[in-house]
Amino acid sequence: MSKRENEASKFRPSDRPLNDYEQEQKALRKNLERLKAERLAREVAKSKDG
Repeated sequence: MSKRENEASKFRPSDRPLNDYEQEQKALRKNLERLKAERLAREVAKSKDG
């Protein structure tokens, strides 16, 4: 669990389902983390080739 998710869980009861906005934000954050990891992997591969 990321620091942001951990802090957010303090303010939202865990038994309450996520609303649409929260679901969208969670999906966006997950996608951004995936894209960042892919970009870093490409940069590492490029630096090894160059």
